[in-house]
Amino acid sequence: VLLVRNRKEFSALGSRCPHYGAPLSKGVLRGERLRCPWHGACFNIRTGDIEEYPALDCISRFKVTVQDGKVFITAKKKVLTLPAVTEHKQHLELDMTSAFCILFQDLESSLRVKDTSRRCLLNQKTMLLLGGGVAALVCAETLRQEGFTGRIVMATKEKHVPYDKSKLSKQMHLKADDVYLRKPEFLDAQGIELWTEKEAVGVDFQKQKVLFMDGSSQKYHQLLIATGSHSHFLKVPGADLQNVFTLQTPEDSSKILELATGRNLVIIGASFIGTRLEWAPRLPAPARDTNGTSLQPWSSSRAACLGFGWVQLPFQMLQNKGVKFHMKTELCELKGKDGKVTEAVLSNGQKLPADVVVVGIGSTPSSAFLKGTSIARDDKGAILVDLHMQTNIPNVFAAGDVVTFPVALLGGDRSSIHHQQVAEAHGHFAALNMLKRGKELHSVPFFWTTLHGKSIRYAGCGKGYTDTVVKGSLEQQKFLIFYIRDGHVTAAASLNCDPMVSLIAEVLYLGKQISKEEAE
Repeated sequence: VLLVRNRKEFSALGSRCPHYGAPLSKGVLRGERLRCPWHGACFNIRTGDIEEYPALDCISRFKVTVQDGKVFITAKKKVLTLPAVTEHKQHLELDMTSAFCILFQDLESSLRVKDTSRRCLLNQKTMLLLGGGVAALVCAETLRQEGFTGRIVMATKEKHVPYDKSKLSKQMHLKADDVYLRKPEFLDAQGIELWTEKEAVGVDFQKQKVLFMDGSSQKYHQLLIATGSHSHFLKVPGADLQNVFTLQTPEDSSKILELATGRNLVIIGASFIGTRLEWAPRLPAPARDTNGTSLQPWSSSRAACLGFGWVQLPFQMLQNKGVKFHMKTELCELKGKDGKVTEAVLSNGQKLPADVVVVGIGSTPSSAFLKGTSIARDDKGAILVDLHMQTNIPNVFAAGDVVTFPVALLGGDRSSIHHQQVAEAHGHFAALNMLKRGKELHSVPFFWTTLHGKSIRYAGCGKGYTDTVVKGSLEQQKFLIFYIRDGHVTAAASLNCDPMVSLIAEVLYLGKQISKEEAE
């Protein structure tokens, strides 16, 4: 149990973040919001309700009473298990002069699923959600949590229920159902229909109808487009050989791990997908014998976001683990034998042995099925939405990787941010506005990863930054970087400095500005 005192009021909450189990006692408390130190999820300390993603669930909250200068927490015995307790309920007595947070380790579960409405057949309205990722999932759950009793349909070309895509590169040994965010039974209980292997190929906005590849169609009252993005494909000779992969599904992840273990692996591009694959400690022991090679380390856009000195660090750490990087070169051709890839030929004439090739050279919004319609898209195919996640078409919303949206930290300039927490926030606000709540998107982008046991966090939006302030040492692999635009902090990144990025995210969320002088 986590006991929190906010001024003179006490709250007793589940002690672990429902996302990955981070200790909330090490998080950031501002007013009534408690932010996770690892991944930025936020919870209301009065109710335990989730207020910011990536966690999907709330945290448990326990009854607190204060009598004669002492704090009592009441919980069911099923939840708190202490050796000497036999009653159905137990009271934990705490002196009010105790420390700010007191943590009890014997909590069975910290999470709580938010109450939802039930499906009512008398409500004939249909909310159709295209996509099977976190944006569509959170939209569906929020609709139910906010009282919608009509029909909710999620249609996706995926074979699976929504899953944690970050684990495809971080924990490649897991089976598909090990990375599911929700089990099929959960969706059934919520009255959320999931149509798998159901790809949309067209939309008739006038008739409010979606057409699918199998020839069927579905009418809607409100539509959410959350079809995500897909990997760029190689355009070189030999790209169609066997054992050339993009990493998009659990099946891709399992196959790459199976074929690359102990073999020659060539990774095209050095995006987060590529570098995660190269982080050998994330893989089971046999895969550490893989001979890793990466081409075209880091795209210029990523370097512009994170800063040159910072982006060099992951490559230095990976080089120390035996990964070879080929800088300032391109792939010209893939050669093979008996239909399988065997060699990668570079523009400088060098030839690399390649038993498996993984392509990570960026992504494109999955919006081609909207071509020829009146929906507004940018030159890259991203759907334009406002802060209500509304498109230019009535009753049509969009969310996640497929959109470009106004970013408050960029002065309202549009950007596409492909990350789980952002997609979940999009889905939440889209649902609220599908229900006519008139709520504007309010969220600070937050992403994370781990490199050889070192935790990397990033919050905000550093696009267009002109200066940085560095605290700590890149060489010692413990630092905090502030990104400055127009004299103020718009983003921060850290390595081994938790919970500083969560603290900065909360300051930015509250609309407060951090000047360069304050950062220094």
